[in-house]
Amino acid sequence: MESDCHYSVESLLVHGKTQFEAATGAVSTPIYQSSTFRHPALYESTGFDYSRSLNPTRLELENTLALLEHGCYGLAFSSGMAAISCLIKFFSPGDHIIVSLDLYGGTYRLFKEFYASYGYQFSFIATESMEEIRRALQPNTKALFIETPSNPMMKVSDIKACADLIHSHVTKESNAKGYLIVDNTFLSPYYQNPLDWGADFVVHSGTKYLGGHNDTLSGFLVHNLKEADQRLRTIQMSEGACLSPFDAWLVLRGIKTLAVRMDRQSDNARIIAQFLRNHPKIDKVFYVGFPDHPQYGLSCRQSRGFGSMVSFTLKNPAEVPKVLRSLKLVMFAESLGGVETLMTYPIEQTHKAIPQEMLKRSGVQENLLRLSVGIENVHDLLQDLEQAFR
Repeated sequence: MESDCHYSVESLLVHGKTQFEAATGAVSTPIYQSSTFRHPALYESTGFDYSRSLNPTRLELENTLALLEHGCYGLAFSSGMAAISCLIKFFSPGDHIIVSLDLYGGTYRLFKEFYASYGYQFSFIATESMEEIRRALQPNTKALFIETPSNPMMKVSDIKACADLIHSHVTKESNAKGYLIVDNTFLSPYYQNPLDWGADFVVHSGTKYLGGHNDTLSGFLVHNLKEADQRLRTIQMSEGACLSPFDAWLVLRGIKTLAVRMDRQSDNARIIAQFLRNHPKIDKVFYVGFPDHPQYGLSCRQSRGFGSMVSFTLKNPAEVPKVLRSLKLVMFAESLGGVETLMTYPIEQTHKAIPQEMLKRSGVQENLLRLSVGIENVHDLLQDLEQAFR
């Protein structure tokens, strides 16, 4: 799209990087369901050779994500974990990476059960505290990996301050600056653009808000580093965890409605968070949009919205099974970001891989539940929650 940088994010979401397919005028990107592509002649190529390395449908999605995240380079993977795994291989065994203490359990499992055995070093700390990050720095620290807001305790890290700190930290071995990696899944590029605040890499589970309909898995990596792009694409192509053409098309379709979905979901979440805060059976509510949230001011500065994730604790942990069994409209299921409202029990689902000591430090306990608020009528959702609590 010509002069696409002048359009609002709402318009860019609808039209993507390429407004229509030039050969036919198709306004929906075609699904190039081809594993290989014909060469015109020896040493000649259309630019597409084999879909594991490059596919036209996936390329449009990668370019669209790069555009939305204000980056130059985008890579699409078969899952968010595949995207993170590719990025970790950009570093080397012996490198030290600081990671948010409060994070998705699958990320912890990937780091500690697999990459730690290959020689990578990880420290899990409260990255909402700059002082804790400073104390965790080591001579071989190469990266800082943050989730903001965090999963599931909704803690917010200062992206710019984290970027400035890790960039000023020069590793003795390579005399190179460190990198900031931001998992932007909870807010999506509609509400937050970490690259604008100094981040080097942004990762997404596109399964969540970007796809938006709980019907496909996907993951993304976006950055501005020309010197890193070929290395990352080689890893993506060599390992083969790239997104299929059909799944790429599903995410492209989902992105078109990201703004209207997230606005509705966020409005619903604000109402539900207040309802939970006033409910006699609820102990605490964790929601970034409360003015008394410890990082509310920071959220207002670095983000354009608060998202639709709400966590809360029941006063009586013994009531958790009853509440989950009693839900009718809200569904007891893993994942988040889709149009349907989902309730998750982190300690037994998304965070089961994390050791008890770490869970206790981050605040994840047996009475904690997490809501991913959807686009349903909010009064129906409130009614369902009320009857489940009863």
